[in-house]
Amino acid sequence: MRLIVGLGNPGRRYRGTRHNMGREVVEHLAAACGIRLDARDGRATTGGGTVAGQRVLLAWPETYMNVAGPAVADLRRRHRIALAHLLVVYDDLDLPPGTIRFREQGSAGGHNGLQSVIEALGTTAFPRLRVGIGRPPAGMDPADYVLERPTPEERARLDDAVARAVEGIVQWVRDGPQAAMRFCNARPVTPRS
Repeated sequence: MRLIVGLGNPGRRYRGTRHNMGREVVEHLAAACGIRLDARDGRATTGGGTVAGQRVLLAWPETYMNVAGPAVADLRRRHRIALAHLLVVYDDLDLPPGTIRFREQGSAGGHNGLQSVIEALGTTAFPRLRVGIGRPPAGMDPADYVLERPTPEERARLDDAVARAVEGIVQWVRDGPQAAMRFCNARPVTPRS
């Protein structure tokens, strides 16, 4: 079984903010695959089903982003998920809006939510999918920026990124990490005007 976790903050206040892109991707994946995210499982909301013919557990922690690690580690332990079968999806300031990147492992890159997951798991050796949200304007605190809702122009690019991320996850489940990297790490095609 695969465990696919979308990081974000719980509650209506944070819905649609840049920092909730991980949760948004998992929500769209669930809708695309007919999976209901309505079960409480420890400190997370989950839904089980199939993606590309494989059993999956989709989840988002019901904790704040910066302390999501214990909820993720608890899900992994209780469901006996191999590290290679855990995928964490989250927002990234260092990627432009509309860009996604898949990696099999690596550092937190300054992302506090991912750092919490790394600390709770005791390793950096698990797959992750980053969704670019871009950098804040000069003089704006990144902590404020990530908790804002994107502009309409950004939103259109983020919607494209979410759709590509869902397809990237399907490729990861069906064909493995190399296929997911080839798809996710390619430059998105921009339509000609």
